[in-house]
Amino acid sequence: MPLTRRQMLTTLGLGTLAVAAAPRLASGQTPAPPAPAAKEPFTLPPLPYPAAALEPHLDELTMTIHHDRHHQAYVNGLNAAIEKAPELAGRSLETLLAGLDQVPEAVRTAVRNHGGGHFNHSLFWTELAPGAGGAPTGAVADAIRGAFGSFDTFRERFRAAALGVFGSGWAWLSVGKDGLLVHATPNQDTPLAEGRRPLLGLDVWEHAYYLKFQNRRADYIDAFWNVVSWAEVNRRLAG
Repeated sequence: MPLTRRQMLTTLGLGTLAVAAAPRLASGQTPAPPAPAAKEPFTLPPLPYPAAALEPHLDELTMTIHHDRHHQAYVNGLNAAIEKAPELAGRSLETLLAGLDQVPEAVRTAVRNHGGGHFNHSLFWTELAPGAGGAPTGAVADAIRGAFGSFDTFRERFRAAALGVFGSGWAWLSVGKDGLLVHATPNQDTPLAEGRRPLLGLDVWEHAYYLKFQNRRADYIDAFWNVVSWAEVNRRLAG
């Protein structure tokens, strides 16, 4: 098919641009290097199962709001803090939280709160699983027996830690140089700040349970044991 006048002019125009550009590159000038890619901001991890998968123990609406809104807000807040302190870009979340004294004071509280919220919730989603629960197995079972005498004793201590949080916070099973420990942290503080590695955490902020359990935190704690993935806890202990 013959070229139309417009197609011919367009082709000629492109050719002229190419010819005009060639001498500039051939004369020894090099094109400017591309701008460095921006550091990836922190992002919300997807739930590893459908929001309804933990029913009837943890309800779909709570899981959806908890993940899509509350966790996303922590991610947004953390990224906003990093933008104000670009020297922090590229540091892992674990590095930031384990070394808060190295974070500029102007954004330290925001990194502590929002970074802690992002870290804690990312752990929380992956330690839950449909069809899980029951007693621990493997190395975790041995470690719990060694530290607490029995799984029942461990559960009682963990429950007491979760019930004992005044207001908002988390209950933890963590490991450190002194072995396993059941303890609690306020707000979104993490065991990392205490030099400990979290193995199992329970969010006892009201947004984690109020739609289903209202003020019955004890019932929420009891429901939690039905969806704990001990396989994931074993992986963390080994890691």
